[in-house]
Amino acid sequence: MTTIQVAGLHVRHRKTVALDSLDVDFGRGVHGLLGPNGAGKTSLIRVLATVAAPTGGRVRMLGEDLADPRARTEVRRRLGYLPQEFGYYPGFTVREFVAYMAWLKEMPAAATPAAVERAVERVGLADRIDARIRTLSGGMVRRVGIAQAIVNDPAVLLLDEPTAGLDPEQRVEFRELLRELGAGATVLVSTHLVEDVAAACTEVTLIADGRLAYRGTPDALSALGAAADGVGDHPIERGYTAALRAHREVAVR
Repeated sequence: MTTIQVAGLHVRHRKTVALDSLDVDFGRGVHGLLGPNGAGKTSLIRVLATVAAPTGGRVRMLGEDLADPRARTEVRRRLGYLPQEFGYYPGFTVREFVAYMAWLKEMPAAATPAAVERAVERVGLADRIDARIRTLSGGMVRRVGIAQAIVNDPAVLLLDEPTAGLDPEQRVEFRELLRELGAGATVLVSTHLVEDVAAACTEVTLIADGRLAYRGTPDALSALGAAADGVGDHPIERGYTAALRAHREVAVR
């Protein structure tokens, strides 16, 4: 079942085109979103998160047309979002902050305390739930950001560079959480760490120059790298560079 449908999406930032008539869709599972810096990944995530408006095109999510303000409000209740840099109140405890975000998502008050504890436990911060956020390390703060994104058990989860600041062990644990979440939701992960995509994602979407450059499974992308003699230390890295090179060759013709 398709959860997100993007048709002819165009996003412009002043004179720069971030997304150029992008057509793409996503269903249940964990989807890795790859691409060079400036490719348009964050622009796509922001439009899907309803925090930025497109210049043109159409987006449907969870059966709702995001051009409709009332539809956007409904979608936000079923959405989880972690931007690259998320704002938080340093004086809040972890519990207070995640509960505040649950309130913003209009979660039922009676269900919020248990949901907060579950979200914090899932990101490995149960022992720090009553610590002030200002006392946490950068990696812990990032995990607080993930907790607030999943507190409402979202049907769509949008994560922009979620593993930034996490150590290798935490990244492995996060991949396990992604696989668990993807069993019942549509999870879109924008990242530069292709090994995270290989380990956790069911599908890979590569964007370059605001356009779709590749869609396929991590295994298929790895095979592409082997066939095309791509550059990189990991099979999927070689597939990534091969797909990017092929896209650029087509673009200049």
